[in-house]
Amino acid sequence: MKKRAVILAGGKGTRLRPYTVVLPKPLMPIGDYPILEVVIRQLAARGFEHITIAVNHQAELIRAFFGDGAKWNLRIDYSLEDRPLGTMGPLRLIHDLPEHFLVMNGDVLTDLDFAAFHADHVANKRLFTISAHQREQHIDYGVLLTNGEGTLQGFQEKPVTGYEVSMGVYMVSREVLRYLPEKTHYGFDDLMRDLLEDRKTVAVKRFAGYWLDIGRPDDYMQAIDEFQTMKHRLFLD
Repeated sequence: MKKRAVILAGGKGTRLRPYTVVLPKPLMPIGDYPILEVVIRQLAARGFEHITIAVNHQAELIRAFFGDGAKWNLRIDYSLEDRPLGTMGPLRLIHDLPEHFLVMNGDVLTDLDFAAFHADHVANKRLFTISAHQREQHIDYGVLLTNGEGTLQGFQEKPVTGYEVSMGVYMVSREVLRYLPEKTHYGFDDLMRDLLEDRKTVAVKRFAGYWLDIGRPDDYMQAIDEFQTMKHRLFLD
């Protein structure tokens, strides 16, 4: 089966300012490469043959850098939003999507096996699959546990809470497209609410490997620091 991916690269990168004042977030450097080139190299190495990049903000810079994808031995084309459409809204603009396809943010640094993720979704005939990662939230304060009368019931010194979060990597079946409104902002959160309300099954695949969302300044700096040591895990070639 030919593998298709849609990379979401239309955001303004507001969380990463001032780094993104000049460059769009997908072109922010990680080591010797823009983050989006890292993603494209990974997809090419995993057998993806066709990538559509959904663009908006500074689209011409992204087009100029990646061209038609020949440099990476795959096909790249572009879907241009004339207004911000959120995470899932841009999919309505792409009219040749196959029965199953990968969707991911263009600022994800991970050693997830995209081909295996794709194959697992297809083999199990799922509607929507989320790749998830465990993150920890560190509270830098002593947390007071009180009752309604203002009496201390317990105390936790700088607790750590674990959360299962979306990695920004999804497998999608074409049936999902009927939920997406035309030319309207529609995010991942909107789609999840609609699927849950419709009692549709959404699979969550837990991933314990390496993952950073470089849209956050702290994670971006961490990615720069760790890239050379992680390079052998990120690239197959």
